[in-house]
Parts: sequence; C-alpha cells; structure tokens
Amino acid sequence: MAKVVFYEKPGCINNAKQRALLYAAGHKLEVRNLLKEPWTAEILRPFFGDLPVAEWFNYTAPRVKSGEVNPLDLDEQTALKLMIEDPLLIRRPLIQVGEIRRVGFNPEQIDAWIGLSPVPSNIGDVETCPHSTSRRSPNIK
Repeated sequence: MAKVVFYEKPGCINNAKQRALLYAAGHKLEVRNLLKEPWTAEILRPFFGDLPVAEWFNYTAPRVKSGEVNPLDLDEQTALKLMIEDPLLIRRPLIQVGEIRRVGFNPEQIDAWIGLSPVPSNIGDVETCPHSTSRRSPNIK
C-alpha cells in the first residue's frame, strides 16, 4: 500500500476509473485538482522524467485539438510555460509517491511501480478521454 498524491481534472471519467483501481489495490489517495494547483516549472518538470516533450501533453486539450499548440514543435521551457498558463494542456493524471513523480496511467507500469493488483484484463484505455474522437499523436507510442 502506498500513499499516492493524485492530480486529476475533476469530473474526468478516466481519472475516476484510475482512482478506483488505485483504491481497489489498497492505496491511500490524496486527490488534488490539477487545474487549481499553483504549478511552477520546478514542481511540474519532475513528473515527466525522461519522456519526450510531446508525451507531456493532453492531446484532447482544446488548444491542442485546434492546432493552436503543437506538442511536437515545442522545447521543454516553452512546454512548461504553456502548461503553467493552461493546465488543461497537462497529460493526466500526475501521480506522486514519496519523491517519485510520473505522468499518465499505464496499468502495467503502475502495477510494477506501486502495485495495482488485480488489474482487470478488460480494462481498456483508461487514459484517453472517452468523450473525444482525438487520440494521442500517431508519433507517440
């Protein structure tokens, strides 16, 4: 069992599913509103680890879907500045356990990190917004 700080967008269907999986695995959650957090580059940057900048983004965010923001064209500093100004751009959830911070919710990776057993075999996509026809960029695996 871990104490998990879970940054979500309130009302997000997949964030609710993700929380339910963490609770079912016995974890204690401190749920925070990702949109209201006073982000700084120093606080936000560690969540992304060594991921490419393009993988830091929520591809269902209105500014990404409209083409106003193209994550594939951004450097680290510009990406962080945009995300601090508009937290809807941040890929969800952000998860912190102790000093370790991560972005996104890949059930297998979460299971290997803090435990998520049992992981339902038919879990499906619990990261991409089900209300969106947009998926992550085809250049992102």
